Amino acid sequence: MLRTALRNVLAHKARLIMTALAVLLGVAFVSGTLVFADTTATAFRNASAKSLKGVAVSVRAEEAPATPAGGEGGRRTTALDTALAGKIRALPGVASVRPTVNGEATLAGRDGRPVNAGDNSQNLATNYLRDKDGKDSHFPLREGRGPAAEGELALDGKTAEKAGYRIGDTVRFATDGPALTKKLVGIVTTDDPQVTAGGTLTLFDTATAQRLFRHPGQFDEIAVAAQDGTDEGALTDRVRALLPGKGARATSGTDLAAEQSAQIAKNTQSLTKTLLVFAGIALFVGVFLIANTFTMLIAQRSREIALMRAVGASSRQVVRSVLIEAALLGLVASAAGFALGLGIATVMRPLLNTTGAGLPDGPLVITPAAPLSSLAVGVAVTVLAAWLPSRKAAKIAPVAVLSSVDQAPPARALVVRNVLGTLLTAAGVLVMFYVSTLRTSTESHLMTAMLGGVLTLLGVIVLAPLLSRPLITLAGRATTRWFGVSGKLAKENALRNPRRTAATASALMIGLALITGLTVGGHSAQRAMVREATQGLAADYKVTNSTTRGLDADAAGKVARVPGVAAAAPVTSAGLDTQGRYAVITGTDPKAFGTAAQLDFQAGSLSDVGPGRIAVSDEFAQQAGLHVGGTIDAELGNGTDSGTTSGTDSAKDTGKARKKLTVVGIYASTRAADDALGTLSDVLPYSTSSKELENVLVKAETGQAHGLERKIRAALGDSPLLKVRSQEQLVKENNGPLTMVLNMMYGLLGMAVIIAILGVVNTLAMSVFERTREIGMLRAIGLDRSGVRQMVRLESVVISLFGAVLGIGTGIFLAWAGGSLTTTSMPLYETVLPWGRLGAFLALALVIGVLAAIWPARRAARLNMLHAIQSA
Repeated sequence: MLRTALRNVLAHKARLIMTALAVLLGVAFVSGTLVFADTTATAFRNASAKSLKGVAVSVRAEEAPATPAGGEGGRRTTALDTALAGKIRALPGVASVRPTVNGEATLAGRDGRPVNAGDNSQNLATNYLRDKDGKDSHFPLREGRGPAAEGELALDGKTAEKAGYRIGDTVRFATDGPALTKKLVGIVTTDDPQVTAGGTLTLFDTATAQRLFRHPGQFDEIAVAAQDGTDEGALTDRVRALLPGKGARATSGTDLAAEQSAQIAKNTQSLTKTLLVFAGIALFVGVFLIANTFTMLIAQRSREIALMRAVGASSRQVVRSVLIEAALLGLVASAAGFALGLGIATVMRPLLNTTGAGLPDGPLVITPAAPLSSLAVGVAVTVLAAWLPSRKAAKIAPVAVLSSVDQAPPARALVVRNVLGTLLTAAGVLVMFYVSTLRTSTESHLMTAMLGGVLTLLGVIVLAPLLSRPLITLAGRATTRWFGVSGKLAKENALRNPRRTAATASALMIGLALITGLTVGGHSAQRAMVREATQGLAADYKVTNSTTRGLDADAAGKVARVPGVAAAAPVTSAGLDTQGRYAVITGTDPKAFGTAAQLDFQAGSLSDVGPGRIAVSDEFAQQAGLHVGGTIDAELGNGTDSGTTSGTDSAKDTGKARKKLTVVGIYASTRAADDALGTLSDVLPYSTSSKELENVLVKAETGQAHGLERKIRAALGDSPLLKVRSQEQLVKENNGPLTMVLNMMYGLLGMAVIIAILGVVNTLAMSVFERTREIGMLRAIGLDRSGVRQMVRLESVVISLFGAVLGIGTGIFLAWAGGSLTTTSMPLYETVLPWGRLGAFLALALVIGVLAAIWPARRAARLNMLHAIQSA
């Protein structure tokens, strides 16, 4: 039976090539993911090992509160200082001590635009610490020298190239305030993964770094190197004995490496799981192709199998032969898939880094688990998909040796399948209707939605043969009317074997259902984000700071004096607690805010708002039982005090105060304002930072909006931290991460669609082989070659459109039901159908049908009429 299986594989190479491609692509996805995960984890570990090389003990400062605004610019205090570093250096067994200061510095390029604007966590800054030779071994110099004075800095090579700076240039940057300038004296190299993946690195001398990010003489970390033969654990204990009770933590180099390794595994695990889910989808789609292929092969070889049974082969041997054939096919395809997966793993890192993933460079790492797992998955999926066809083969009776090869297999009843499909679909739909009533995306709710989606998809797959008859009959009316005999034959061929047609269409249906659900959900979310970014906003620009530090309190006044500005509304916010009901109040200049924002007042007006007088949203008014003319005793502030004090300013030391406020207006809830709206003077003293604004809304004079961004930046000191964004830029920034994720998921799901296309090609090719004599007879009675090609093309188009209709319909339903889970995080979300894209998916199905039929149609048209009739 082994020789028989091997002979069958070699004898049907052309018929199995599409199946092999499906296995190859699915396994390539799996192997690429596994190799990529191992490569990424190893690269992170190598980068971590380099940073920890020679570190026996690491002393790190724990989080400390920032100095109050107005004192040292809000810089944090740490427990690590020069005195502590000196004490550690004097300990027995210590070879050297490296104290470092870490911060963030946003650079402005030579063109004046910020580098990595809005992504300040990637704008790293630290101190350049000279060794005995005058250089810093952690940052090897490529050009120039290290910074040694307050007016100097160094950049890494990629940062300097990105910003357009050369040695001797004056570099503009900002840490948490106005723009600063220093001279570029050196360019270094670094292996820091955040920098190599697109971040920036700025180096200062130690004293300058301390003034910018901490306090003079203070550090964030002290790395201790041990002398040869020193016990790391004992040295760690001696260092711990020197530390203050709070504010610092000492960790041995071994423990720190273990912590970082565990964190690396955790960070890479989620990405690996996500990619493997999509690999599983691709393999699941491939199952339909494999099962279809073996079902058709067995039908075509029924006489051969019957002959084997007649000469003594048992049912088990027949099953074993088919499964061995599948295993051999899976093994060869999996081996090729693993090789292709190496290419996928190679390009995945730079591809993800374009999205800001921050993955480090490193060689390709292939562990034994990757090829073994890939081969095992590929073979297992192929054998599993071939199991049911092998059972059918075992049921072929020896007497079938007398039957004709092109005799259609007897139709089997679909009653059991239809009942099962109905139950699965009903269960899935009921679960999804329950999901549509949920309003939070907790883990349990997400799992429920996934269960409902899987049940619905499985139910539609099982019901596909039943659904194929009415839908294909309807499509057949159009093909018959427009294409005559060829169209009618195409319809009849598609209906001849509803199981095969359904299996072929289901593969395409799964891919399009997922892509449609993703598209509808993503489009609806993007529309909601656009509304959230611009709802009630009439301003042409919104000015903010890219760090947690806000804008100066006089920023709105400076912007208002810029030529071309019609109004500049300062905006800040604070907590508002009335009768145990917590809300957020927006503080602004009512007159300027009325120009920069659009509020729909249901009672009162914006002009009524003034000192001690506030307007509230209709939602908050209903919740708190407020009405125009009413007075509330409210506690303002974001502090943690319980609010037991009374009086207007009696709780300034806690950041809170009680005030009596009169409600003078009620407006429709909008993103432009919070639950309540008051004057800047009432709210600013109790905001998170009592001297800073959250943003400034700028309305330009008619025809003056273009080019106003540069003027606004100049008026506020042109700090690289400033973000001056138009409404279009706000929308783009809000939608950017979601668009990036959607594009990535489209690419991942595209693999499943490609496999589905291979399934259509394979089904048509083998169907043509199965109907060789029939096609010869059609040619003999007058159907020309173009008619044969048209018949096969139309059959392909009908099957593809059937799968597309099922997929798009199912995807829309799942997106609608699952969209309710976003209501809490996205209150303005509502399902919006992107008709253009849905139409494009139908057009794509049409194109898929035409392209998939090219080779089978050509093969059918080139059949020799007489040889086809005589085939047996």
